[in-house]
Amino acid sequence: MTDDRADQEPERSYMTAAAERGGRHLRRFRDLGSETSKARLRQLEIISVIAVQAGLAAALASLIAQELFGRGMHVFAPAAAVATIASAIGQRARRTFELLGGVGLGIVVGDLLRYSLGTGPWQTGLVVAFAIVIALLVAGRGGALVGQAGGTAVLISTLMPTASRLELPRIFDALIGGVVGLVVVVLLLPINPIRVLDRAATPVFAMIADQLGEIAAALRQRDADRAIRTLERLRGLEGDIGRLNEALSGADEVVTLAPARWHRRTQFHRYARGLTHVERLGIISRIMARRAATAIQYGEPMPDELPAAFARLSEAVREMREECRRGERPERTRALILESADLAGRAWAQGVRSFGDTLTTDLRSSASDLMRATGYEPEEANRLVRTAAGAGQRAVRPLVHRRLQRAARRTFSTRTVRLARKASLRPRRDRPRTTRSAGRPRGGSPAR
Repeated sequence: MTDDRADQEPERSYMTAAAERGGRHLRRFRDLGSETSKARLRQLEIISVIAVQAGLAAALASLIAQELFGRGMHVFAPAAAVATIASAIGQRARRTFELLGGVGLGIVVGDLLRYSLGTGPWQTGLVVAFAIVIALLVAGRGGALVGQAGGTAVLISTLMPTASRLELPRIFDALIGGVVGLVVVVLLLPINPIRVLDRAATPVFAMIADQLGEIAAALRQRDADRAIRTLERLRGLEGDIGRLNEALSGADEVVTLAPARWHRRTQFHRYARGLTHVERLGIISRIMARRAATAIQYGEPMPDELPAAFARLSEAVREMREECRRGERPERTRALILESADLAGRAWAQGVRSFGDTLTTDLRSSASDLMRATGYEPEEANRLVRTAAGAGQRAVRPLVHRRLQRAARRTFSTRTVRLARKASLRPRRDRPRTTRSAGRPRGGSPAR
């Protein structure tokens, strides 16, 4: 019976381990599903707000154009309003001025060439080509100005023969549409800047935190391929960082122009400062992933404190995102950052080689960047990280330092005693006596 129990216990333990692994995977998928659902809900909320803004702006622009200029085909006013709303967040004010500039440029070029060349298919193509060339020379790049200049040139060259006096209505309609679009997004229905930032920052925070955890796992398991895969994933962060910069620009526009969102300024600036340093952390994380892979390939020693420091830094990134979103003081984030610096100091004191040494240095630099993201000045952040890393080093090697000091004192005292002993054994030399040379008179007495 004892043998039967011994044979059954490994089978039960294997099944238990499999069940635990399945439970962990299930919880992970459930968490990922909930995060994905939340992200989709936030995205649908933003889309709904933009759609309502566009519909309201189009209706108001059309109504105002009809009230001011009478009933008619006021197409350009709602079109300009929708174009302003649909432009990238953070570029709406610039987009409005580009719309107006493009309309004016298209009218001028279209009228001059139409009076010189007449109307017709090839004249239309030539007018549009000249309008776009001039718009590109003025703007230096593509955009709303170029599109509006080309579109207005087409309208002027094709509709002027059938519809007279199209220039001024086109200008005024564009002006009404642009102004109404700005009023809607700034005064009537301004978006929540913190939600915009959080929606754009979520994938950046998640990617950096996940990959820092992957670097920790790669170091712990000495898996160079895993570190290289982490490097490849971090290289794909550029698109998310670009969208994050656009969101920062849009949120800045809202908290600057919308009175209803002025109370969000402090929280926005704190969040924006943190995101700037998180972006730097994403860049240095790629360097750390490459160095981690190289250190593993060279077979360098990896103290347990080194992957633990990366894990703490990953937790700090996640915690900072939560505290920034809730508008709380980042006390927990700062504690995790200092723990990471302490562990980096302990790893260095345990003994690392060239690439491990650079990894500990990069960890301290990353910890300093995150401390600055929580509101510290650069000098204070560097001091705090340096102090934490030094405390970690002393916690591992205090006895070594004391032994070195005792050995130095013992060597110094032994050398001193040896020199004194040699000096005591050396025969004493008297002062040399002055001997009188033959034929030389003695001290001042006359020679005899």
